[in-house]
Amino acid sequence: MNILVVGGGGREHTIVWKIAQSPKVEKIYCAPGNGGIAELAECVDIKATDIDAMVQFAKERQIDLVMVAPDDPLVLGMVDAMEAAGIRAFGPRKNAAIIEGSKVFSKELMKKYNIPTAAYEVFTDSASAIDYVKRQNSFPAVIKAEGLALGKGVIIAQDLEEAVTGIRSIMDDKQFGDSGNRIVIEEYLQGPEVSVLAFTDGKTVVPMVSAQDHKRAYDNDEGLNTGGMGTFSPSRLYTDDIAAECMDNIFLPTIKAMQQEGRPFKGVLYFGLMMTKNGVKVIEYNARFGDPETQVVLPRLKTDLVEIMEAIIDERLDTVNIEWDDNAAVCVVLASGGYPTKYQTGYEIKGLETAKDNIIVFHAGTKRQDGKIVTAGGRVLGVTAVSATLDQAIADAYKAVESISFQDMHYRKDIGIKKYN
Repeated sequence: MNILVVGGGGREHTIVWKIAQSPKVEKIYCAPGNGGIAELAECVDIKATDIDAMVQFAKERQIDLVMVAPDDPLVLGMVDAMEAAGIRAFGPRKNAAIIEGSKVFSKELMKKYNIPTAAYEVFTDSASAIDYVKRQNSFPAVIKAEGLALGKGVIIAQDLEEAVTGIRSIMDDKQFGDSGNRIVIEEYLQGPEVSVLAFTDGKTVVPMVSAQDHKRAYDNDEGLNTGGMGTFSPSRLYTDDIAAECMDNIFLPTIKAMQQEGRPFKGVLYFGLMMTKNGVKVIEYNARFGDPETQVVLPRLKTDLVEIMEAIIDERLDTVNIEWDDNAAVCVVLASGGYPTKYQTGYEIKGLETAKDNIIVFHAGTKRQDGKIVTAGGRVLGVTAVSATLDQAIADAYKAVESISFQDMHYRKDIGIKKYN
């Protein structure tokens, strides 16, 4: 098969790396790709959101399967466009990707179908939103831009001043563009978070192994929200009992709800979950593989990913036995100093050749320049260790990080280390 993967970050490098292990695959293309992906696939200089150019390329190269990995092209309808051109594509159609594309849609879906989530209100102007937080006077308060914002459109305001500043920056200053035309303000849920990705063909749901992400820029969950500074799998807290509760109360009801709404969801659905004292609740949905959760989940997958994707497209996921390794994985993200705000790029990365054995270095913001790999983004690399236990994987990942360097390199030192009572 000839396969085209759309995207160019750490998630896409992981997906390409996994697809490359399939005996069904002859050639992989990735658009736009990055410096690490170039070792496994032919990178094509097409923006991930350029639907027309992507369809044209898929036709010209006789692509057998297009894997649309990022949120933007899914929400814009790239899968629909590929299907209209007679090309098999993996991912939800536009009318199902709205589950991530609109926070308002997803909250209203959960309310309608009694899927546990935080209480919320929707606002279309900053004055009424500010008036609401003043009247509620309950902090922390969670403020979310409705649309896509690179995983950064959520503000957890600790007091009224932070809430007012956050509302104004999203709605009036348009920090995230039109994504902030409407906002959701919701109650602050307390408890540890867990991410569960699930394969689904619109009828059958097969959850993957659990993971936990670290969103904040600095140790001890301090600093600004980022796209993710590291992950580990499995979660220490996601027991079989909790998994069963999530299947009954969240996973199956969500898939059924989308079907009821005439928006069958086929692809990977990401459940961001909070384990509260009142049970597990949904914080958010994503319509695709998470980043950097993918970097710890796919290395544990034993089953051929291409086989799974084909079964989902053909709506026969119930015929595939999906197996996982009984091990653990930890990913430490190496970022440019200053991320997620201002940072410099173009610095040479040294020590990549030292990674071996159970270490995989997934490239996120890198490019090849004059025969060298240089930094080209905020999140630069994801250093993943796959080991027998979580503690061993943490130790192995950090040992590998010590051998890699670039100017102003920044990373958290506490990925996977926090123990819960």
